[in-house]
Amino acid sequence: MNEYDSNRIYDSVKRIGFEKTDNYEDANCYLLNTCHIRDKAKEKVYHEIGRVKKIFRAKKKPLVIVAGCVAQAENQEMLKREPYIDLVIGPQAYHKINDTILNYTEKQKIEETDFDAVSKFEYLSRIKNQSSESSSFLTIQEGCDKFCNFCVVPYTRGPEYSRPFKQIINEAKNLADQGSKEIVLLGQNVNSYKYNGFKLSDLILEIEKLNQIQRIRYTTSHPKDMTDDLIDVYKYSKKLMPLIHLPVQSGSDKILNLMNRKHSIKEYLNVYEKLKKINSCIEFSSDFIIGYPGEDEREFNQTYNLIKELKFINSYSFIFSPRPGTVADKLKLIDKKKSLKRLKKIQSLLFKIQIKKNKSLENKLLKVLVENKTKDNKRLFGRSEYMTAVILEGKEDYVGQTVNARIISSNQNSLFGKIDQSNNKKVA
Repeated sequence: MNEYDSNRIYDSVKRIGFEKTDNYEDANCYLLNTCHIRDKAKEKVYHEIGRVKKIFRAKKKPLVIVAGCVAQAENQEMLKREPYIDLVIGPQAYHKINDTILNYTEKQKIEETDFDAVSKFEYLSRIKNQSSESSSFLTIQEGCDKFCNFCVVPYTRGPEYSRPFKQIINEAKNLADQGSKEIVLLGQNVNSYKYNGFKLSDLILEIEKLNQIQRIRYTTSHPKDMTDDLIDVYKYSKKLMPLIHLPVQSGSDKILNLMNRKHSIKEYLNVYEKLKKINSCIEFSSDFIIGYPGEDEREFNQTYNLIKELKFINSYSFIFSPRPGTVADKLKLIDKKKSLKRLKKIQSLLFKIQIKKNKSLENKLLKVLVENKTKDNKRLFGRSEYMTAVILEGKEDYVGQTVNARIISSNQNSLFGKIDQSNNKKVA
């Protein structure tokens, strides 16, 4: 979502004459879009500002803007801690960014952190989304009403807000016209989308009608909102990809209750089994918080055993990081060495499963959407239907196309192969 927001911020500031530069020293405005999910991400902000200060030590200071969730959470505290920052703009105030920049005067500090998602998206809907990527992000929902005890999102993104159905479809059409072949629908709680009777399932089926769009994905989902109408879409949709990112966070009902996750392992498994019954090829990815306050060996082993049972194709796992202002911030932490030991054990299992799944794809044909060239410009980069990175030998003409690729080798995170000429139409 930060990537989507960053692109839309740029679409906005272009209207007041700004252009991107790849050279720090050329900038007269430096904007950092931030995340607040973990403490490390917050500290990176200050490290990055320190780097900018060094670069501009002997030059005229640029206008320094911090946007995003750290800006929302820290606001005035950030301006006090780092006087080099000029403007602080929260994620629901991006519609004010042009006026804020234009009205800025030196030695003035400005903070814009009101929750106003309605005005934000009404404003952005009037500015063309300039993305011309093969795969494009499209935010449909922001904020969260779940209030998991560890999560800062309700405080940095605000309450759940679903964009108007037609507004989203118009943006999807625009992206398709500009060359997008895949649309990834985004939301902090994307499957909670509701607008005048429309749900996420309706959005998927409507976007499917766009001929140019070949693939549809959505992230991130909450198990409580995997409703039957959304599950049933997998019966009918030909463009919805068979990968579901469905964070479980823990394999223990006790820990889920302490987290205020509002779902049980039984409910999670029920969703899993319903989807597997529709299509056995559907794969799941997930998130895991290890060392949550109250987790003992029994609860940890339940998480370990859940991973062994479901064999997630890809997952993100972290040691619990307390966020200021959340309920869990006040809880007694588990010994860090113990948490780290558990994390290593979990990651070892997750990575073994990932390696094994990737290995099983060797010598097989996969459908791959070629997104761009690799950084060295020697090969092509794409993704499989399961979002796995695929590095291919092939010509640049294939960028933006879905090709059949023969997988030759693999590692933990990537597949390597070549385009199967006999199974792909000649490129015009």
